[in-house]
Amino acid sequence: MVAHVYDVTYGIVKNQVDTLVIIDDSIVRGTTLKKSILKILDRLHPKKIIIVSSAPQIRYPDCYGIDMAKLGDFCAFSAAIELLKDHGKADLIDEVYQKCKSQRNLPKEEMVNYVKDIYRPFTDEQVSVKIAEMLKPEGIDAEVEIVYQTVDNLHVACPNDNGDWYFTGNYPTPGGNKVVNTAFINFVEGRNERAYC
Repeated sequence: MVAHVYDVTYGIVKNQVDTLVIIDDSIVRGTTLKKSILKILDRLHPKKIIIVSSAPQIRYPDCYGIDMAKLGDFCAFSAAIELLKDHGKADLIDEVYQKCKSQRNLPKEEMVNYVKDIYRPFTDEQVSVKIAEMLKPEGIDAEVEIVYQTVDNLHVACPNDNGDWYFTGNYPTPGGNKVVNTAFINFVEGRNERAYC
C-alpha cells in the first residue's frame, strides 16, 4: 500500500509545506511505522506526517485470543515507562512491581490490575507525543504526530461492544488481571516470557 501511495503522490506534495495524513487501524508495536512507512513517506518531503489510529492506545495484554502478552512489545507501555523516567518518577516502576509480586499467591479473583498506575500520571496526549518521539526514525525531516482514537469515542462508535480491556485494563474476567501483573513482573525482571490466564 505504501509503495502505491508513494507512486501516486510523487510530485504532488509541496516540499516542506504539505502535511500527509495516514490512517492505521491500530498501532501496537509501531515497528512498521518506524522501520518502513515513515521513512518512505518522508521521501515525499512533507512538512508533517500525521498518523491517525482508529483504535485507542493499546496498553494492556490480551489473554483471550490475541497473542500479545508481553508488555514491552507495546509502544504505549514503553512510552509511559520513558515518561516516568523523564519526569523523575521511575520509582513508581518498582512500586508497581512490588504490588504485582505481592499478589502472586492470591486467587486470581482477588488480584488488582496495578499496571494502571504506570499510566496514571500522564494524559493520553502526553503518551501519544512520547510514542511519536520514540517511533520517529533518525534522519527524517518531517515532523511526526500520532493521534489516537479515545476510549470515550470508541464507546460512542461501538456502543454495544464493551471489549475495551486492551485500552483500559478493565478485564472482563479475573484472569486478565493475573496476566497483566505477571506480564509486568516479567518485564521488570527482563524475562521475555508470555503471561497466560
